[in-house]
Amino acid sequence: MDDVILRNVNLFIKRLIDFFGSLIGAIIILPILIIIALFIKLTSKGPVFFKQERLGKNGKKFKILKFRTMVVNAEKIGDGLFVKTEQDNRITKIGKILRATSLDELPQLWNVIVGDMSLVGPRPPVPHHPYKYDDYTELQRKRFEMKPGMTGLTQVTVRNSVTWEERIPVDVKYVETFNVWVDIKILIKTIQKIFVREDIYTHPEQKDSKSTYMS
Repeated sequence: MDDVILRNVNLFIKRLIDFFGSLIGAIIILPILIIIALFIKLTSKGPVFFKQERLGKNGKKFKILKFRTMVVNAEKIGDGLFVKTEQDNRITKIGKILRATSLDELPQLWNVIVGDMSLVGPRPPVPHHPYKYDDYTELQRKRFEMKPGMTGLTQVTVRNSVTWEERIPVDVKYVETFNVWVDIKILIKTIQKIFVREDIYTHPEQKDSKSTYMS
């Protein structure tokens, strides 16, 4: 019983951190958001933001918000949902920078403010790939017991270096061992990684990659 109470207290604190952290963060970086939006608008045709349906807590669908990094209707061109290399000609010039630094994720602060997402949690997949919600096993569905996050344990450890199936146990581990201190450490590691350029694309034979969630 004590463990349940402690977990609920941690979840309450987590929501407070999510709401006030994302709200204050959005206000502080507002000039950066405006500059990015202007660059997107001035360098390519189409909307500034990209919206896509994702699976959230308990499989509930929501619309994730990101800065657009690809040409309009990119999913109907070339490899469709997949982006196998940063040389993909569907990615805009500013988009390459945004994707490499994960700055394209910043609009998700709004998703956190309204409660669809958390600052830290498992990344939300699209409803139909790599699996539909009902196709996950009971153990795998544990990753959906918490709100999806802008960043998470997989992002600061394996990221896209392993397949989706190999990432799920990492997400489940996070859900089962969650506490506020773990979230804080993940946030710190995420900030550190922003300044280290990494290859965010997986090999073609892998079933999951950031490319799956194109923007």
